[in-house]
Amino acid sequence: MTTTTEMSNALGGNAGNALKTAAGEYLTFVLGSEQYGIEILKVQEIRGYDAVTQIANMPSFIKGVINLRGKIVPIVDLRIKFNLGKVEYNEFTVVIILNLNGRIVGIVVDGVSDVRELREEHLREVPSLVTRIDTKYIVGLATIEQEMLILVDIDKLMTSEEMQLMEAAVH
Repeated sequence: MTTTTEMSNALGGNAGNALKTAAGEYLTFVLGSEQYGIEILKVQEIRGYDAVTQIANMPSFIKGVINLRGKIVPIVDLRIKFNLGKVEYNEFTVVIILNLNGRIVGIVVDGVSDVRELREEHLREVPSLVTRIDTKYIVGLATIEQEMLILVDIDKLMTSEEMQLMEAAVH
């Protein structure tokens, strides 16, 4: 069970400040039955899901790599990473290509929803036991009308230790 102090620490020590800096534009996408958001400035492009070249001895959530205009780009399936049950690829499955401080990586999601402008009043801290994903990768929650978004710290997620395996495989 996550305490408020642990949540505050997970959000960078001061949850209130983390939420204030989280205001801005977000690309919203679907994983399973949940809506998620990532900062739009991190998004390079959105593509349909195509076959990837698999790399041996990688964790199951690292699907492989694609050649994107001459660059080798690792592809991570967030549904597998977040243990969201059965993974099916269909016409709505997309890859969001991200540029994270010069590192290009793709994430597979169930579908892209919209770009939303989130203001400070939309943002909330994450209560404990709200989501199946590790809260250290969550900036907070956003509520707009009846909709709730889980805001993902994609930089923190993609620089975690297990993602370093991906870097080694690509280089």
